[in-house]
Amino acid sequence: MARSATAAKPATTLKRASTRAPAKAPAKATTKASTKPPTKKAAPKDALPNGKPTGVKKPTPKSKTTRASSPKEKGKATAKAAAVAKAPASTKKAPTKATAKASTKASQKAPAKAPSKRKVDDEEDDEVNDTPRPAKRSRVATTPAPKPKVVINKAPTQRLDVFVFGEGSSSELGLGTAKNAIDVKRPRLNPLLPAEDVGVVQIAAGGMHVAALTHDNKILTWGVNDSGALGRNTNWDGGLKDMDDNNSDDSDDSDSGLNPYESTPTQVPASNFPEGTHFVKLSAGDSHTLALTDDGLVYGWGVFRKLDGILGFLPGEDKKEEPNPVLLPHLKNIVDICSGSNHCLAIDNKGGVFVWGAGEQNQLGYHIVQRTSTEKGGSLKPQPFRTRLRTYKAIYTGADHSFAIDKKERVWAWGMNSFGGCGIEEGAGDDNAVVYTPQIVKSLSLENDSIVHIEGGNHHSIALTATGKALTWGRVDGSQVGLDMATVPKTSIITDERDKPRILIVPTALPNIGKATWVAAGSDHNIAINDKGLAYSWGLSATLQTGLATTEDVKFPTHIDNTAVRGKMLNWAGCGGQYSIMTAPAQDDVMVNGVNGIHNGGEGSSRS
Repeated sequence: MARSATAAKPATTLKRASTRAPAKAPAKATTKASTKPPTKKAAPKDALPNGKPTGVKKPTPKSKTTRASSPKEKGKATAKAAAVAKAPASTKKAPTKATAKASTKASQKAPAKAPSKRKVDDEEDDEVNDTPRPAKRSRVATTPAPKPKVVINKAPTQRLDVFVFGEGSSSELGLGTAKNAIDVKRPRLNPLLPAEDVGVVQIAAGGMHVAALTHDNKILTWGVNDSGALGRNTNWDGGLKDMDDNNSDDSDDSDSGLNPYESTPTQVPASNFPEGTHFVKLSAGDSHTLALTDDGLVYGWGVFRKLDGILGFLPGEDKKEEPNPVLLPHLKNIVDICSGSNHCLAIDNKGGVFVWGAGEQNQLGYHIVQRTSTEKGGSLKPQPFRTRLRTYKAIYTGADHSFAIDKKERVWAWGMNSFGGCGIEEGAGDDNAVVYTPQIVKSLSLENDSIVHIEGGNHHSIALTATGKALTWGRVDGSQVGLDMATVPKTSIITDERDKPRILIVPTALPNIGKATWVAAGSDHNIAINDKGLAYSWGLSATLQTGLATTEDVKFPTHIDNTAVRGKMLNWAGCGGQYSIMTAPAQDDVMVNGVNGIHNGGEGSSRS
């Protein structure tokens, strides 16, 4: 009602202006001119006995176009008519008989021009103009239409079989609450993620939780949710059972006492995201998760931790944790994301890199002043990468160190380097060594080859080259690099005070795994997959995370083989803190290199 009343005001004003006294002057002149009409002329058919018209003809198109369409224009027209009416009578010639006859004839043919009829015409127009003009008003009242969505990223489409193994006491394996979901010695097909129904297309393995993207745009999460890393409510009234309570039932299918809302892959509610949001990639850290959309936006949830406790998640927020997905407003046109333990990297479609999260180990590429780390958003606000270069082509993370590749194929590294995980020899071996300013890793500038993927663990890293080499470097005392150090040149090794190898500082190729197509790093173990779809693992195995049914360290890359994965064309692996995940395309009816399956190079990441 308020809008209609407002729109009617101009029309009412115009009506009053058109009925003022000056408009009657032309009427008198017209009456005088038409007092002696021809006696033989018949009255118009639509006239009453007194000669007045029964109605008003519709204005001609010309009168419509010349009629004032705005208060300002109508005011001008009224003023002009008044001026004509006030003109001295002496300036007008006395009407002759012929003039009177012509005037009468003209008044009959074009009644719209007669002032007396114009008065009625104005009244009719005012009744029409009393209604608002929606088209004109809507352009003023409504806000501009939002810009159309521009898609810059594509989601993977290959449905995957998902295999899990390792420690599942914190629900990381996503096998539900069965007792046999706790310790899985060798790869097991996850029955809760069938390719034909759920259809996982990409996975991100965090420290103790997992996120998966499905073919129909759902985000599933499972694992530890103490800090909101799952992005949904997992409150449960139950709890872990006392081991004595299970004595009566030792079957593998008996209940383990795990929280069913954490141990079962469950969708993050779609209501947390605007309608029409489509995801293309997920990444996961120790206690946070990120989701990248097809139009380059980033959502996230969880928390970042620093050495002495919780840092937070969003800048300027009183609450520290974000248990539900929120949009990260400072990131636009993003084409890739990756997560370290407590820090993140993103790269946009122009090659600009952004960093945020905890930075105490310099994993953000600049020194964090603790006193001001939370002021004005501090390190929780994504910041442009602080290097002399402005554009890069790829980004990767370790637990507390990071990498970027520029357009000249050079690898840059920064962050924690106490065991040489950055590949920078300077400072390596010192307990608190960090690379403050991003530096080029000269040993990764390869002749006739280039780096196409990097992942980092706690103190070691692994890279994949375009020609299929798997290069490792960093800490060696837990078999993290997978090499016989006796065969490695001494110039590539940093030893301790007892002359024992401590750090492999020069990236060195792994032998006997074939042509690698994917590499993954966990905290202290690794998995590599070759072009035949075979997986190899090595490193720390205390929680069965190597998938080789042993808790002893695995010194060298060893083939992972059991009935679950035999004959499958494995294409991706992700390593968490104490568990691992591998995938293979669900279609297994195509022969590739003598092995059933389709190999697509893998989708997803470990901590990225």
